[in-house]
Amino acid sequence: MVVINSFDEFAAFTGKELGASEFLQISQEMINRFADATLDHQWIHTDPERAKSETAFGTTIAHGYLTISVIPHLWSQIAEVRNIKMLINYGISELRFGQPVLSGDEVRLRVSLISINNLRGIAKAELEVVMEIKGKSKPAFSGKLQFLYHFI
Repeated sequence: MVVINSFDEFAAFTGKELGASEFLQISQEMINRFADATLDHQWIHTDPERAKSETAFGTTIAHGYLTISVIPHLWSQIAEVRNIKMLINYGISELRFGQPVLSGDEVRLRVSLISINNLRGIAKAELEVVMEIKGKSKPAFSGKLQFLYHFI
């Protein structure tokens, strides 16, 4: 894990990979709980028997937004940004889904720092993110995230 204590330490990673998280298994239970939380119970996510017989995947698939929603958990395994009073999700751009995450797949996040700018005392970091699926060459998604860090 990378430990970042200041804006300058963060900026030193510009153009570099910060690392990759551990793998996280996306279980059917997790998919079902996400469906409950978001009220999205489309059968391709929640009905394993129907998905087995009616899809090319042979099983259910995770919601795309579920895969996005685990970014904070996986990011926290890659970097610990210290000496901040607040972190705000600022944006997502150029997000593209490469392939679905199947129930039972294991995913991890790989992150690089594209840029970091000081906006009147607030650091705006732009990160390139790729969610890899264990055993598959094509990622679940890739894109750019923007976070605002309020360093102390």
